[in-house]
Amino acid sequence: MRKSFKLENLDCANCAAKMETGINQLPGVNKASISFMTSKLVIDADTEDAEVFAAIVDAAQQVCTSYEKDCLIKR
Repeated sequence: MRKSFKLENLDCANCAAKMETGINQLPGVNKASISFMTSKLVIDADTEDAEVFAAIVDAAQQVCTSYEKDCLIKR
């Protein structure tokens, strides 16, 4: 399953790169990319199960807030 999300309150390009690296290390993530310029996150995961994908997005949110406290993944 592949989905894109808007990131709110993304303020730092360096933090975005660290977030991307962290999300790519999550179990079940094939590829994640963050565009700082567009504040867009794309996650490609190896599941078609919506609940499992939602859990991956929850984990990605934790990664994002570990670098920028106010950064939110809009679903």
